Amino acid sequence: MLTPERHQIILNILNEKHTVKIQELVEATSSSESTIRRDLSQLEDQHLLRRVHGGASILHQTSEEPSIVEKSTKNLQEKQQIAKHAANLVREGDCIFLDAGTTTLEMIPFLKDKSITVVTNGLSHLNALSEQGMTAYVTGGYIKHKTGALIGNAAQLSLEGYYFDLAFLGTNGVDLSAGYTTPDPEEAGLKRTALHQAENAYILADGSKFNEITFTKIADIHEAHIITDQSGFTASEPYREKTMIQVVSS
Repeated sequence: MLTPERHQIILNILNEKHTVKIQELVEATSSSESTIRRDLSQLEDQHLLRRVHGGASILHQTSEEPSIVEKSTKNLQEKQQIAKHAANLVREGDCIFLDAGTTTLEMIPFLKDKSITVVTNGLSHLNALSEQGMTAYVTGGYIKHKTGALIGNAAQLSLEGYYFDLAFLGTNGVDLSAGYTTPDPEEAGLKRTALHQAENAYILADGSKFNEITFTKIADIHEAHIITDQSGFTASEPYREKTMIQVVSS
């Protein structure tokens, strides 16, 4: 197989799966591991992909922000597994923060039988919380229509008045040096405040989020625990020296 043809196959697989392991590319192209590693290096030099531990991931624009509809349909099964595990960490009587992420939204059905207090800045969370008859507070702020998040100064001030047993946060990127990142500076500030107002903070991140960097830093890796799914198991291994990783079994 010619090199350009092999490169195109690699990029096609990446566009479909977003993250791919070297062994998958070896099988897809009937090439050696050393050849695939060389291909990945060449494609990374051309800014067409990003090398990650054991494979490669699609290269995103650092300010790119998927809509809530796009987020809600991506990796849904993995998000539900992570959400169920996260909900099991919540104890009776806890006060928790759920940010406007789609994985935190998936937590709500698993929390319905617990006597807890929830604070959220997610508009999409309100109906689900109300339907479950849960005690819930919503921050102020203005609506970010693309993600359904309440952000801005009013949201920030509102959060500073609460203290949480647990905070559950989504992120667009998890990187050893850059930490947890998200495209919107105002949303990053809100997540940072919630993290610091909590006794324990958890980042909910499926495998596609690892070794990604977006525009604005939320916090360093050691400032929160990570809950991920099996697809994040290998990717998360280098992070274990900096924080606690919980990998959810299917």
